[in-house]
Amino acid sequence: MSESDLELMLADAGATEAVGRALARAFPGAEHGYAALYLSGELGAGKTTCVRSLLRALGVTGLVRSPTFTLVEAYRLGALTCVHVDLYRLQGAVQVDELGLRDFLSAGCLLLVEWAEKGGDALPMADMLVTFTYADSGRLCSLRAQSPLGREWLKNLRHDTSLASYVSNLT
Repeated sequence: MSESDLELMLADAGATEAVGRALARAFPGAEHGYAALYLSGELGAGKTTCVRSLLRALGVTGLVRSPTFTLVEAYRLGALTCVHVDLYRLQGAVQVDELGLRDFLSAGCLLLVEWAEKGGDALPMADMLVTFTYADSGRLCSLRAQSPLGREWLKNLRHDTSLASYVSNLT
């Protein structure tokens, strides 16, 4: 495991929510450009739970909808716009391109994409990849930084003591 990776063992939805809150606290910001966090994993593995918790921790107070059917939900939080996208129902890069996500990609945007693997070349490179896999009676959450911003984000996350009990023995 490198400095660009972190693995966490999550026993339940509460632990998944803790990861979302920690990601929000550790977020280095997007003042100089957009930031992209991509989530993958099987159905029910925790992607939406994590994003919902992250959005709440960033300050979203209203209803946080899963974009499974609307595909895109945007939340304005002062200078930050969070764009939550779910690509599960899409069939490839052409359909993803039609969503118009590129219109959001400017300074002050945090792009949160579930099922990003379905987006192919229609999506920009992720700063952080978060993968949830079933493990024993819980979930393994693997985080991987993909850019300088992602490495800063992961470095901040490593300093979050609220995650200490979740750090996997695999790291």
